[in-house]
Amino acid sequence: MKKNILFISANQLKDPYPVYPLGISYLVAYLEENMPEIGIHLFDFNKEGYTELTKLIEKINPDYIGISFRNVDDVNFYSKDSYIEHYKTIVDLVREKSQGKIIIGGPGYSIFPIEMYNLLKPDFGIYGEGEISLYKLIKAIDNNTDFKEIPRLIYTENGKTIFNQKDSSTCQPQPSYNSDWTNYYWQTSGMLNIQTKRGCPYKCIYCTYPLIEGTNVRTHNPEVLVDNLEKYSVDNKVDYFFFTDSLFNLKNKFNYEFAELLIKRNLNIKWGAYFNFKNLPEDLLVLLKRAGLTHIEFGTDSLCDTTLTSYRKPFNFNDILTTSNICNKLDIDFAHFLILGGYGETKVTLKETFENSKRLGKTVFFPFVGMRIYPNTELYKIALAEGKILPTDDLLLPKYYISEDYNEAEVKKMALESGKRWVFPDEDSSGIINKLRAKGKKGPLWEYLTK
Repeated sequence: MKKNILFISANQLKDPYPVYPLGISYLVAYLEENMPEIGIHLFDFNKEGYTELTKLIEKINPDYIGISFRNVDDVNFYSKDSYIEHYKTIVDLVREKSQGKIIIGGPGYSIFPIEMYNLLKPDFGIYGEGEISLYKLIKAIDNNTDFKEIPRLIYTENGKTIFNQKDSSTCQPQPSYNSDWTNYYWQTSGMLNIQTKRGCPYKCIYCTYPLIEGTNVRTHNPEVLVDNLEKYSVDNKVDYFFFTDSLFNLKNKFNYEFAELLIKRNLNIKWGAYFNFKNLPEDLLVLLKRAGLTHIEFGTDSLCDTTLTSYRKPFNFNDILTTSNICNKLDIDFAHFLILGGYGETKVTLKETFENSKRLGKTVFFPFVGMRIYPNTELYKIALAEGKILPTDDLLLPKYYISEDYNEAEVKKMALESGKRWVFPDEDSSGIINKLRAKGKKGPLWEYLTK
């Protein structure tokens, strides 16, 4: 009898826009190629709720249920909304309604693999890159063989939690976009997501990307990428994509090749991505714009060299200024994402950031307040040493590192006096975004907030 797997995207976050469940699409594509005999079903909590999930489980009676957790909270110091209760409700519901094996994963899970495994009590957990591990796990269950050689797997054996280490296995992932999901996210988000590479070699003190994807940068096949972009631009009339790489401007040999291929194929698409200011020459920006680049989201973090050093960023303010000037000259829209009040921040460094913001031309600033503390990061060690957290603290519930020099009223006053557009996390800008979406505007739309 044909076996079924149900993939559940647990994410419900729609602010500033709902995000396509890209990780699941890569898992689906890998199973479709390597295990064509298995039936694949999808469920998305951005579209439906618990009642609909119950009905689907009763209808298809899945043998395997893969649940993807994108985030553990909203990473917003003002609200500190945790999603763990929602995730537990999903796992408990699936356990009650199904005899299938429950397998959890996703980037949120990969930051807290043991903690979430012990709390949610699935049958298996897979942390990090999951395509090969999931395939091997299903094969092992079907053939009744042991799990000890399956990388990145967490499971229970004789009452003991087993944590299999990573290995060097990687794959060339490609997405398998579901037509219903594609249409929904294209209409509600105004963009579709895709990756061109995985991994990040940098060592920012707070960042979890190296924990989730590793430090070795692996580029995807550029021909396959462009084929996929062309498919969805033709089949679904999608003309805006966002590349979700930790940073796009890694491995520039690939980036030049990819841009040239986009130009050669004349897809007539627009796109944006995350960038930083290292390894970003002007000729590459010129080429990328010819290839459709319209939006850059810079992981800037600070506009003060002292704070940039404290955060372990690989660039300085002069790099920020130079690249911002180039983007303005080339008419590429860009936004700066900052972390105010993190490790090493002082009143002096905050003042320098706001003064320097005046020099960056037409742009918009999205400041986060404080640093979300995650395990196995440099910030975690610093916070422990300074007594900001205790070894017994449950970091599944959001805790933040806030500099003692951070004063909310003073910071917002400096932001107002800078004459620039600052969008703090407690500002609701959904009204203007929703109006623009209703008018058919595509892309991230923060360019309409720039000054």
